[in-house]
Amino acid sequence: MEVELRILQLPVDYREVKQRVTRIWEDLQPQTQFAVHIGLDASAKAIVLEQCAKNRGYRDADIRGFRPARGECLPDGPEVIASEVSMKAVSKRVEGHVEGVEVTSSRDAGRYVCDYTYYLSLHHGNGYAALIHVPPLSRWLPARLLGKALQVIIQDMLEELRKPELKAWFAENSTAVIPARGNQLGDCSFGEN
Repeated sequence: MEVELRILQLPVDYREVKQRVTRIWEDLQPQTQFAVHIGLDASAKAIVLEQCAKNRGYRDADIRGFRPARGECLPDGPEVIASEVSMKAVSKRVEGHVEGVEVTSSRDAGRYVCDYTYYLSLHHGNGYAALIHVPPLSRWLPARLLGKALQVIIQDMLEELRKPELKAWFAENSTAVIPARGNQLGDCSFGEN
């Protein structure tokens, strides 16, 4: 089976995210089996694996000043959607595998664009998605160390999902480095808002 890795940067824009995430899952089916979103949490001191996403409570405006109608992601959608991956178990298994990097789990992704993105992805992917909140790059967490930690975490998630074809591809390509432009990685920029 052929596996394709795509890295897309999504803007901090509810409407654009809704269009792009929907398109990712619709256009790439049945190839898209699991989506991993990486978001910045400027106050985080650890990598946080988010277990679930919420449908309501989006009161803060995005970069364009937009707020979702009634503060919800999908009208009549379930209040909470959880990932098929046990983030608590993943965080326990990978803790200590990358020296100097703390990994924890959470059940509250923050009710902003990353949580909104995650909810849409979980909805369209029937639970086969993950959201990883990362701290800003720093002297104690340079890009190379963060990349290694994300590799270990995502590999563990794939193993938990028991997708042998993805696991084999990831192991085969584990030394590949995909450079990001500037200080960006994945869905969200590492810059301060």
